[in-house]
Amino acid sequence: MYSAILETQRLLLKGLSPAGISHVFENFTKQEIKALLGHQTEEAFLQEEDKYKKGYASYNRTFLLFLLFEKEANKIIGRCGIHNWNMAHSRAEIGYNITDESFKNKGYMTEAVEAIIHHGFCTLRLNRLEAIVGCANIPSLRLIQKFGFCREGVLRQHYPLNVTFEDSIMFSRLQQEYQSGGEDHSNKQGPFN
Repeated sequence: MYSAILETQRLLLKGLSPAGISHVFENFTKQEIKALLGHQTEEAFLQEEDKYKKGYASYNRTFLLFLLFEKEANKIIGRCGIHNWNMAHSRAEIGYNITDESFKNKGYMTEAVEAIIHHGFCTLRLNRLEAIVGCANIPSLRLIQKFGFCREGVLRQHYPLNVTFEDSIMFSRLQQEYQSGGEDHSNKQGPFN
């Protein structure tokens, strides 16, 4: 079922491709699916089911979703991975979130993102890894800055939030920067500008 398994000090990252997600929805009950994918609410399950029914990938885009298993608690605490993965162009977008509030602000996402960046550049051979972050999402902006992503610009009214749209900031990191230990571009134009 899992297409890749990565390990950090405190986490196991178990990767699911579109085929893996399809396998889960086609072979397990609703309760089993919720447990396998770490859905803590009915709403989370319904959102996932809707994505499955509409189709996760298109002809030139796919994803690799990693469920974050905290080793000591042996439970899913969040997700991290790549999406909008265009294999022909060797680029993808990184995404992440902690779904269990009791595991926030403890460095878990730093471990997970570091593992995903390494996997993206070294195993998947990506040339470009992108991050699109809401202007008000300070923890995520700090995380992306920590990993040396270059701020490229603002996507105006990019993301629907309640009854309005918020701007997002586009960041990227290139394989050549990763391989060389690269220059930290994030301080050239601070992420909050």
